[in-house]
Amino acid sequence: MIKVGDELPIGVLRTKTATIHELKTDDMFSGKKIVLFSLPGAFTPTCSAKHLPSFKNLYNDIIDKGVDKIMCFAVNDAHVMKAWAEQNEVFGKIEMISDPDASYTKKLGLDYITPHMGVRSLRFAMIVENKIIKHLFIEEPGVFEVSSADNIIKYL
Repeated sequence: MIKVGDELPIGVLRTKTATIHELKTDDMFSGKKIVLFSLPGAFTPTCSAKHLPSFKNLYNDIIDKGVDKIMCFAVNDAHVMKAWAEQNEVFGKIEMISDPDASYTKKLGLDYITPHMGVRSLRFAMIVENKIIKHLFIEEPGVFEVSSADNIIKYL
């Protein structure tokens, strides 16, 4: 499992604007300060009611602290992540990142098997500077506390 001080592993993720784009993690995180938060799945109860809205509501405050991008990460396909972004009115603000086969989630060591959705990512948030994890907050399954935007902003 990754930890504070580690460099993020190399991988390929996806996002969708008009079409699906492959994103190389080396390019995504090089020379940038990123807040990356992950959740078990788009359109799920806690993720939709609390986690994503916490970052939507504090978006400007986080960016004003010198963050280049806020990224939301999930084991969903890029089409689902785009639709969820549009429904929550964060498309074009919070970058919605797809790990459709959980391969990158497994590289991070933050995967788990849910009773109803199969392999997913644990809920977490991290602050990454130039590919290095500066702060990392991992939740136990079913918990939403330390990975909220309210907590993350304290560490920026």
